[in-house]
Amino acid sequence: MASLFKNKKSHKEEHQFPETLSGFGYEFNKDGKLQNSKTGEGFQFVVKEGDQAYNQRHYEALGEVVTDEIYKLLESECNLKRAPVPYDATEDDDSTFVFHSDDALSNPDKLLVLIHGSGVVRAGQWSRRLIINDSLKSGSQIPFIQEAQKEGYGILVTNTNDNYRNNRGKIKSSENPESHALHVWKHYIHGAKAKHIAIIAHSYGGCVVTSLFTRVQEEFTRRVFAVAMTDSVHYMSDTSPFKDLVKVSRNWVCSQEPLDTPVKTHSGDITRVSAGVTVHEQTSWASFTSIFKFLRERLSAVKGDVAVTCSEGGGGEDTSEATNEKSCGKGDKGGSCVTEEEEKEDAKKMRKDT
Repeated sequence: MASLFKNKKSHKEEHQFPETLSGFGYEFNKDGKLQNSKTGEGFQFVVKEGDQAYNQRHYEALGEVVTDEIYKLLESECNLKRAPVPYDATEDDDSTFVFHSDDALSNPDKLLVLIHGSGVVRAGQWSRRLIINDSLKSGSQIPFIQEAQKEGYGILVTNTNDNYRNNRGKIKSSENPESHALHVWKHYIHGAKAKHIAIIAHSYGGCVVTSLFTRVQEEFTRRVFAVAMTDSVHYMSDTSPFKDLVKVSRNWVCSQEPLDTPVKTHSGDITRVSAGVTVHEQTSWASFTSIFKFLRERLSAVKGDVAVTCSEGGGGEDTSEATNEKSCGKGDKGGSCVTEEEEKEDAKKMRKDT
């Protein structure tokens, strides 16, 4: 029996995968699509026919390399820099980091905070699966960052899933997504000069936002003028404490209805509208144009240029003519198609996407 376990361990350890994208034989082309460096073909999940375990490990190893590649692109294409979490971490401490623009803390007008979902995604990603199988545009936060920079925002990109180091335990102040976001607020966002703060959050990022709201409610209410969620899985058992959050938020959810069509919203919850797609991880990119239109309208509203445009927030049970059957959120708690982001079992479906 001991010999059997030993053989299994040796079989797993014999697979040593590359540590760079080029080592895997891939590159991102000018359109942001992952392609074979030699053939130009897209990603292929099956590397060894009939060896599902190897193909899965190969995909996961490639995903780790993609994470590093996104980090590099945040620095080279978006001119962002890293800041440590915990904020006072030394070289000897286990730590993670967030990304920020040069003016994130000094911009006196506005700051945009991005919060991804749960699972394997890290800073700069909405969906690893889309980055690998479709493009950087649909799967990464880079288009959102660049558009926000054009519109004059300072940028702060959270890294809420980076919570532990192998064999050493959890990272202080980033033990989970909620503690990460709270630390970032207290030690970075709180000291930022921006009068107006906007947040874009995908999937479990909506749960992170609701948690953050309860912890820093007074300052959040005073400074955050807009929260754009994409297929958020948040759940409010009692909506009354979240009225100020609901007033400034909108949630683009999975639906067969056209983009921005009102979708049935539970009484007191954040207003839900269609993302125009029925696939969870596609909701962020599908809502890109509408999200920035929403941010512009909200900013104009708080600056007194136009009437408040988000007063429909927290609509009752009949806020939409869309039926439950046409909305992906039928029977859910937070109005979402799914309740998890990029788990391993999702990655196992890659063969169908290539």
